[in-house]
Amino acid sequence: MDWLREHPDVKTIRVAAADLNGVARGKRMPARSAQKLFEEGTKFPFSVMNLDIWGEDIEDSPLVFESGDPDGLLMPTDRGFMPMPWLEAPTGLLPLWMFHPDGRPYEGDPRQALARVVDRYDAAGLKAVVATELEFFLIDDSGRTLRVPPSPRSGKRRTGGEVLSLRALDAFDQFFSTLYEACEMMDIPADTSISEAGPGQFEINLMHQADPLKAADDTWLFKMLVKGVARSYGFAASFMAKPYDAWPGNGMHMHFSVLTKDGDNIFDDGGEMGTDALRHAVAGCLRAMPGSTLLFAPHENSYDRLVPNAHAPTGIGWAYENRTAAIRIPSSGPKARRIEHRVAGGDVNPYLTVAAILGAALNGIEDRLEAPQPFKGNAYDQKLAQLPESWGAAIDAFDQCPEIRRIFPDHLVTNYLMTKRQELHYMAELSDEETVELYLDTV
Repeated sequence: MDWLREHPDVKTIRVAAADLNGVARGKRMPARSAQKLFEEGTKFPFSVMNLDIWGEDIEDSPLVFESGDPDGLLMPTDRGFMPMPWLEAPTGLLPLWMFHPDGRPYEGDPRQALARVVDRYDAAGLKAVVATELEFFLIDDSGRTLRVPPSPRSGKRRTGGEVLSLRALDAFDQFFSTLYEACEMMDIPADTSISEAGPGQFEINLMHQADPLKAADDTWLFKMLVKGVARSYGFAASFMAKPYDAWPGNGMHMHFSVLTKDGDNIFDDGGEMGTDALRHAVAGCLRAMPGSTLLFAPHENSYDRLVPNAHAPTGIGWAYENRTAAIRIPSSGPKARRIEHRVAGGDVNPYLTVAAILGAALNGIEDRLEAPQPFKGNAYDQKLAQLPESWGAAIDAFDQCPEIRRIFPDHLVTNYLMTKRQELHYMAELSDEETVELYLDTV
C-alpha cells in the first residue's frame, strides 16, 4: 500500500498469478480496491491455474464441471506492488499466489510448488542461492515471415547473428536502456547483457538471489517486462524455444549453490573440483533429468531446440567448464563454486523449473547419490544417455518418474499431465505458421 500512496497517479492496478504454463492470469481493478486485496485477497477458479496454452479449460479435469469449478483464494506475495513501465497509463502490478479458502496453500499453484521445495531446504538447514540467464529474440512479426526488427538507432536490419557484438547491442541501445531502467523500477536485478548467435538474439543475466522464490519471481516478471517493452518499441520479444529453424534456440540456464545457515557454501572444498555434496547434487539432477525434461521443454516447439550440435544439451551428463554439457561446473573462485543447469529453454515456467532443479539436487544430497565420472570433450560425441527426444516421450517420462513425485505434489503432477496431453492432442491440428503464432508471445 505504501507504493500506491507514493504513486497517486496510479488509478488502475493489475493482479496476476502464474498458471502451470507460466502465463499470467489475473484481473484489472481500480486502485481503490487495493486495500481490500491485502485484507481479503481476491478469487479465481482453481481451474485457472490449470489452463492449456490457448487459455482453455482442461477437458475432464475434476477442477471444472465435476466439482462445480470452485474458487480459490489469491493473496499478495511479499513482493508487493510494482510499476508496469511498458503501459502508457501509470499502472501497478500486484503478484499473487493461490490458497484454499481455509488458508492452506493450493498444491496446483507453481509458486506454491517452489515454496514446498524451499521448505525442504529450510528443514535440512540449507539455503539455495539461484541466478538465471535468459535468452530471447527481438523479432519483427508484422509480416508473414519473422525477421529482425530495424534498429531504432539506425533504421537498418541486421540479418545475421553476432556473438558478443557491441555493435548488435548498440543497434538496440534505446530498447536496452529503457529495459534496464524498468528493471530498476521493478526491483529485477538485471546484470550483464550480450548478443547471441541468432539474428536479433540477446541474453541477459539476473543476479544471484539467496531467496529462490524471489529469483523465480524475478525471472517470471522479467519475461513479462521484456515482452512489454519490446511491444512499446513496435516489435516483439520472444522466449520461444526455437522461432527460427536455421538458428540456435533460446535457453534459460540456471546457476545455483547451496549454503549452510552460517553462510558456508557446501560445494566449496577450497579447490577446483568441489565437494562430495556438489557431486551428490549433480547426481540428483542427472537422475531426475529424463522425467524433468517436460518441465525444461514444456511445449511442442521446445524439442526443435534440443537437437545435436545446436548449442543445447541432448545427453544426460556433466562436466567441468564445458558448455556442451547438460550440467556444467563453471570455473570460479572456490567460494563461488556452483552448478549450472543448461537444459531448460526460454519458454519454461520459472517456478516449476527452479523447483525441479533444486528439488532434484536436494534428493541427491539427502540420498548421497554418486555421480558418474564427468566427461571431457564434446558432449555430442559421448555415449551418454539421451534426453527424451519428443514431447510425447517427455510426457510419459514425467508421468513415470519417481523423482518428480518426490519433488512435486500429486495434484500438480496430475494437472500438468492432463494439460500437456491435451495440448499434444490439439497441436497436431496446427500448421507450422500457426504454431509460431501461438508460442511467439505466449511463452
